[in-house]
Amino acid sequence: MDDAVADGASSESACRTLGLSKRTLQRWKQSPEDRRRGPKTMPANSLTAAERRRIIVTATSSEFRDQSPKQIVPRLAERGVYIASESTFYRVLHAEGLQHRRGRAKPPMRRLREHIATRVWQVASWDITYLRTHVRGRFFYLYLLEDIWSRKILGWAVHDNECSGSAASLVERVREAASDEGIDLAGWILHADNGIPMKGATMLATMQRLGIVPSFSRPGVSDDNPFSESLFRTLKYVPGYPRAGFATLDSARTWVAEFVDWYNNRHLHSGIGFVSPADRHEGRDIAVLEARRRTYALACRKHPERWTRTCRTWSRPLVVRLNPAHDSSHVHAS
Repeated sequence: MDDAVADGASSESACRTLGLSKRTLQRWKQSPEDRRRGPKTMPANSLTAAERRRIIVTATSSEFRDQSPKQIVPRLAERGVYIASESTFYRVLHAEGLQHRRGRAKPPMRRLREHIATRVWQVASWDITYLRTHVRGRFFYLYLLEDIWSRKILGWAVHDNECSGSAASLVERVREAASDEGIDLAGWILHADNGIPMKGATMLATMQRLGIVPSFSRPGVSDDNPFSESLFRTLKYVPGYPRAGFATLDSARTWVAEFVDWYNNRHLHSGIGFVSPADRHEGRDIAVLEARRRTYALACRKHPERWTRTCRTWSRPLVVRLNPAHDSSHVHAS
């Protein structure tokens, strides 16, 4: 099961292939000595074949085929007829492949694939944000690309327009930086939203040539790219951000360069243990966190009465998840 899920299969499909229920698997994981796998007998109150057929015939009849079980059951009750509960209707129809969305209602949004980073240069996120200028209605455009594991800004650019070519140039510069670190970007996952520059032909061709794996947010979903959105919020809420906008393209580039230097080298990021992104990217955070642990251990021994519980561990987050599955714990982007 673990190998199948690691290779991209869903736990539901893997259980189905193995002939196990998901609940059985969860029980086995919680208690390895528990080898129950059942039930092996049919429950006494289960539906008979005739009762299942009656549910199907009723739900697909010309009178009720356009109505949900929540409408069917009350109408039958008014006539003094009881066949089954709403939940039983739903369960039988679902098992027979007859439970479909009706009318113009949109189907539920697909779940986005989870990306997991356990080191640098595995998964990155990028986006474009507006920078106000002194001219009302005119903007500069900031391109920012960061590694989600270290939160280090790997590349940035400020232009006076949005285009796929500028995005591709940014990726090329990041590739050069990766090459300086001895990193091949083949297999690197780069996540973005569904904007035109992100899906433009030049950008996609560049990524394909470099072996980069593209990943995109769901259409119309604003929180599928949380790391970039969080970074933009930090950028626009730092005390020195020019609230009145930028006078020129060069002034915007100068300010962003200073921000990137501060963010990468001096900002203590809450999502990675309050170390700087550059320290985490280079592995220096291990020594930083160890020094903090020694300091706290000494303080705990000196004044144990000040700690009612355990001493702060200054732990190092080892796994970062982009768009985690609902049942997975994850590190927040903040």
